[in-house]
Amino acid sequence: MTDFVRVWIIPVDVPAETAASCRDVLDDSERARAAAFLSPRDQQRFIIAHGALRILAGRELGAPPAALSWIPGQYGKPVLAAPWSGLQTSLSHSGDMIAAAIAAVRPVGVDVQHLVPGLDTVGLSARFFPPEEAGYVAAGRDAGTRAARFARLWARKEAVVKSAGGRLWPNLTIAVHDRDVVSCAEPASPHRVADICAPAGFRAAVALAGAAPFVLETAGWPGAGWGRGGLERVAGTPLQ
Repeated sequence: MTDFVRVWIIPVDVPAETAASCRDVLDDSERARAAAFLSPRDQQRFIIAHGALRILAGRELGAPPAALSWIPGQYGKPVLAAPWSGLQTSLSHSGDMIAAAIAAVRPVGVDVQHLVPGLDTVGLSARFFPPEEAGYVAAGRDAGTRAARFARLWARKEAVVKSAGGRLWPNLTIAVHDRDVVSCAEPASPHRVADICAPAGFRAAVALAGAAPFVLETAGWPGAGWGRGGLERVAGTPLQ
């Protein structure tokens, strides 16, 4: 049976009752980490991200969100503790958007990237990406196209790294452009990666450990006000 992955794109700005629900399910450690942020905006982002992941994972497991706990897994990647350890999760945020992913069995990684105005995407690509990908970014017809290409490639790389549980910097040179299966450099392992439909101004991707295909279901958080309001299904290949 083909593996199944669910991804939600969640805005940092949610209704007050949603923010309260996210805050209520956090554990003591997460509350302390949220309180440590000096910026109220950073606090909000942390609360919504971690609270939403708990709510979504709890829904999948049929378990109280506040009862869930995560522990360091292989290579330090957080994994759900027993008795929920069969479910795989991943979390990302950039700008005013959060991405949460849930998969069964195979480790999952998700990443969302904001298109940053004025970023030297050509210089960064030349410094960190393989020559072919650096050339692809530089060949964009205008700054907006170059920013979108850069963010898409970066999101795909981060998704693979998060799936593997490795470090980003040793893996920025891995080739991800127009590839369904990517070879992570550290730790060495294959991963299947796919683009995700994301709001305007963002690019996102998800990856699963192993080369086998998967079915991807994506949705915006209720009331997010973007996309078609439905679900995207794609069998392990990038969205065009």
